[in-house]
Amino acid sequence: MLDVGDEAPEFELLNQRGETVTRSDFEGQRLVVYFYPRANTDGCTTEACGFDEALAEFADLDVAVVGISDDPVDDIADFAADYGLEFDLLSDEFGEVATLYESYGEKRMFGNTFDGVFRNTYVVGPDGRIEAAYEDVSPDGHADEVFADLGPADLAH
Repeated sequence: MLDVGDEAPEFELLNQRGETVTRSDFEGQRLVVYFYPRANTDGCTTEACGFDEALAEFADLDVAVVGISDDPVDDIADFAADYGLEFDLLSDEFGEVATLYESYGEKRMFGNTFDGVFRNTYVVGPDGRIEAAYEDVSPDGHADEVFADLGPADLAH
C-alpha cells in the first residue's frame, strides 16, 4: 500500500465511454480511487453500487470517485450500463496503474494462482497526495466508511 502523504501516481486510462481520464483532471479536489477485481461479480457490484448511491453526498463534499479494474472497456461499459453507474470506471487492462498504486499482484483462488487487482482504496487530496488508504476492503458498506471518514469534521483542516 502507498502511505498517507505519498504523491499519488498519475494515470491516464479510458473510462466506460472510451474517454481518457487522468488523475490530474481532479487537481484541486479530493478523489476516491478504488480498485476492484472484476466487473459484474457480486462483491464488485455491491461496492460499485454503494459508491454510486452515495455519489451525490460525495459531490456535496467536492469529492470525485473513480473505480479501476483490469477489465477491458467493453466489460466496464456493460457493467456501468447494467447498474446505471454514474461515475467513471476506468480500464487498466494490464494492471499498470494498479501496480503503481500497489494494488496488483499474485492472487490465489480455488487453488489457482494468477495476477489480479487487489480490493484497495485511496483518497487523493486536492494537492495530489494520499490522504487515506484502505487495504483489502470489504465491499459491503465500504463507500459509507470512506464517506464517514471524509465527513465535514475532517474537511475543516
